[in-house]
Amino acid sequence: MNGDGQGSSHWFDDEAGPVVRPYAMTRGRTSHAAQHRLDVIALVVSEAQGDDFEADPSLSPEHVDIVELCRDTPQSVAELAAGLDLPVAVVRVLVGDLVDGELVQVTRPVPTAEPVDESILRNVITGLRDL
Repeated sequence: MNGDGQGSSHWFDDEAGPVVRPYAMTRGRTSHAAQHRLDVIALVVSEAQGDDFEADPSLSPEHVDIVELCRDTPQSVAELAAGLDLPVAVVRVLVGDLVDGELVQVTRPVPTAEPVDESILRNVITGLRDL
């Protein structure tokens, strides 16, 4: 809050810390149905066209910030949490809301290949030594 009594659009006071608690931002929810897809490296991409979404009364300032952060460059859930200075769990719930509203799309990274069986590696090493 600034000294003239006007509220900040970021709901943050440097001296007092967060004014709005995380559970208030998520309306008391601690998870979202889409949360199973939202690991910290999942990429969030904005699907919003124009700025019409900002007038949606169901969106909090944090929802709008997430859409705008993802507009130019896809952001991971971890990057969003760091950029907004919010817990990852809160960002997961907010991103889930935006997925439901079709304002963002979440893409999961390509899973890494399973590690090679150690016995195969030993056999290769043994074969190379025999040469």
